[in-house]
Amino acid sequence: MSEMNATTQQENVLKRKTDDVGWEYGSLIDPSNLDKVKCMFCNHVSTGGIYRLKQHVAHVSNDVAKCKKSSQEAKDRCKKSLEEASKKRREKTIRELELRDSVNISRVGDEEVNVAGRSEPHKLGPLDKWTRPIDPKLTQAEALHQQKINKELWKKRTHEVQQYVARWMYNHAIPFNACDNDDFKLMCEAIGRFGPGFEPPSKHDLRETLLSQEHARVKSLLQERDAEKMKNGCSIMTDAWSDRKRRSIMNLCTNCADGSSFIKSKEMSAVSHTSEVIFQLVDEGIEEIGPEHVVQVVTDNASNNMGAKKILLEKRPNMFWSSCATHTINLMLQGIGNLPRFTKVLDKAKAFTIFVYGHTRTLDCMRHFSSGKEIIRPGVTRFASAYLTLESLLDKKDQLRKMVVDGRWDSLREVKSKNGKAATATIMSMPFWKDVKLCLNVFEPLVKVLRLVDGDVKPSMGFVYGEIVKAKKEIKEVYGNVASRYKDVIDVVEKKMKDRLDSPLHLAAYLLNPYYSYADTNIFDDGTITEGFISCVETFYHGDDSKQDQAVNVELRKFQNREGSFAKKLTRTCQNFEYNAASWWKLYGNEVPTLQRMAMRILSLTSGASACERNWSTFENIHTKKRNRLTTERLNDLSFIQFNSRMMAKKQMIKEKKIADVLFSTETTEAQGFLFEGGDECAVVIYRDEDEEEIDNTVPMEVDEQLEPRRSARLRQLYEAEEFDSEEKEFDDEEEKHPDDEDDY
Repeated sequence: MSEMNATTQQENVLKRKTDDVGWEYGSLIDPSNLDKVKCMFCNHVSTGGIYRLKQHVAHVSNDVAKCKKSSQEAKDRCKKSLEEASKKRREKTIRELELRDSVNISRVGDEEVNVAGRSEPHKLGPLDKWTRPIDPKLTQAEALHQQKINKELWKKRTHEVQQYVARWMYNHAIPFNACDNDDFKLMCEAIGRFGPGFEPPSKHDLRETLLSQEHARVKSLLQERDAEKMKNGCSIMTDAWSDRKRRSIMNLCTNCADGSSFIKSKEMSAVSHTSEVIFQLVDEGIEEIGPEHVVQVVTDNASNNMGAKKILLEKRPNMFWSSCATHTINLMLQGIGNLPRFTKVLDKAKAFTIFVYGHTRTLDCMRHFSSGKEIIRPGVTRFASAYLTLESLLDKKDQLRKMVVDGRWDSLREVKSKNGKAATATIMSMPFWKDVKLCLNVFEPLVKVLRLVDGDVKPSMGFVYGEIVKAKKEIKEVYGNVASRYKDVIDVVEKKMKDRLDSPLHLAAYLLNPYYSYADTNIFDDGTITEGFISCVETFYHGDDSKQDQAVNVELRKFQNREGSFAKKLTRTCQNFEYNAASWWKLYGNEVPTLQRMAMRILSLTSGASACERNWSTFENIHTKKRNRLTTERLNDLSFIQFNSRMMAKKQMIKEKKIADVLFSTETTEAQGFLFEGGDECAVVIYRDEDEEEIDNTVPMEVDEQLEPRRSARLRQLYEAEEFDSEEKEFDDEEEKHPDDEDDY
């Protein structure tokens, strides 16, 4: 039996856990060498990694030995994977060329040199006088020789320029990821096109002329969103934040169907965040945007925000004030995680990670067996870190179980301690793994909702209530629909949801979203939902009895009975979860104009204020100790530029479907509990409940540096190297090591 387990564990190590289809038809010869992969059909060993193996299986290259035993299905799947990788590389090349060509620099003089692959000439420096174009009359050997000389010179020059860039970054502590964006590439391209003699901007230029010009440029890029706000309305989002130095910040942002935008950020360390202060800030924002364009205000559930809600609704009775869905769902997850059965599992997982990361040799041993992958996965909140880390532990279960029975682990002095024995016992305990799986199964339905409301991928107001109803059903199924087993979990969900995510606005959005109401017609007969819908209509069309009567007593019936345009076959697009609800109403709701206007505006709304909450990091990056003399106007301009640029880049990534998991974080602040005892106290993101006391933020700016969260020196930046190489990276590595003129035999 032990031999079978050892064999299984060995296979698990050699089979990389990645979505690449190639690993279904091959395995590593040696876990430490990712280049040598053995074919499962003919046992042929490819020395160019998984990319070469797929070529071997698919019979697509003359330079690679063809597998004589691969099935037609395997050939087709590998060929499709290779074609997709090739398409990605082409798209990347086109994208880089477009990026370079978007740089517009006025040209002076005649010295221009054409660069291969470029649509226009490129001005270079004086070293180009030592190069010459390849003469078409040269023989093939002479042309190849000249090409190699030019290539080597280009490589040398590139390296020399990169050294200057690196020196500037090292000497001024510029983060490495600062160069991983389009802005950096555009800057380099612009300087390169200018050529020698470029005069860098002065400090005065950067903080005056150029700053105001960039502010105006970013503002012009947001004009498209302004048009969307006028068409379908928008949400105002506000959030109060105290950073680790206890500086109090209030952010004001807006969100429409096209994404989130920053309005202004205000430091208010000397002012208590009373309901009146919050109302004043929000009301100013509404006036700035235009009251006719604002549909709702979204904040967290703190008591001072609820007080501001009452003041606003007295002045503007036709607006909604909603609780942040992201905040509320995190409270649900936090409450469930505090139940004894889940706390026990989390405590055991933390004890194990604290032990492993607390000793250099145990950490080195763990990384050896996990092929260099980390257990701890930092999240944007303390709960997100717990969920992602439990998920990571379960994913590496086989490697960890193999580790604790291996002689290398057993020989470590630390393992023989009380904590070491407990860590070993935890990993070998089957009940522990069973409980980890149960935790993840219970958390997962709500995590799906959290990703929906926090992702900013699409307006979530029309989906949040329906997805929570679905999540409660899935949680009950995890416990076999036995009420005594799921009662305490569901009680937490319903308690946090009450009066927050079941407001008239949420219920009306649920009813007006045909994804739910056409799939389950009983929704129209649910008294709670219809009552909420009527209340929502009364607010939306406040003071207009005629439109209220038209929407509730005439047009709702047409929508419910699928009369007129709602009877068309094409309306079935609403059965797809990815559909755009507001666009659907625009197409098919013309016969019910009163209800259509309300539906389009409500279904274009966000349900969370997380975009506004995340702006605290932008403020913190800008308002550092070294820059604490920035004027308020300059500070707002910098925040406006940085936040909105990030939001527009995020929206572009969403369009290209390259958006990362919203739960992940590159910071370890919220994962401290998995690194050392009491680390949870260092969490920056603290979720307040409505019944908690109002927080007085009048704290002096200069506070003891011990408030800074501790960071483990042993936890490397998890995103400097991805767990699995991308298809592009594998191809690039393969090309460097295996030129096309080399055979793979």
